[in-house]
Amino acid sequence: MSVVVVGCGRVGSELAGTLEQRGHSVAVIDKKEQAFRRLPTGFSGQRVLGFGFDRDHLAEAGIDRAIAFAAVTNGDNSNILCARIARETYGIDQVVARIYDPRRALIYKRLG
Repeated sequence: MSVVVVGCGRVGSELAGTLEQRGHSVAVIDKKEQAFRRLPTGFSGQRVLGFGFDRDHLAEAGIDRAIAFAAVTNGDNSNILCARIARETYGIDQVVARIYDPRRALIYKRLG
């Protein structure tokens, strides 16, 4: 199964490595090339330099084949935007967005 992860910080790199170990095909998108150094040694998934809300970068990451999507950058607004695009534009059912602000989390939880 194919998964797209946006954000290659501590959470994103760990998530990408774990998913790959479990047999998933993983693509990671990050705006900073140096972030990819956090990926585990031997990570064979795709690395896409760019933004998780940019349709060209999402296409490069294989969003059209993805069955799951995780937006785990350090920005609530970016994560929310990426998650909505994944769900509403690409029809991905399994979408997760990391939200730091508890008030925003409640609002977006109500929106689905």
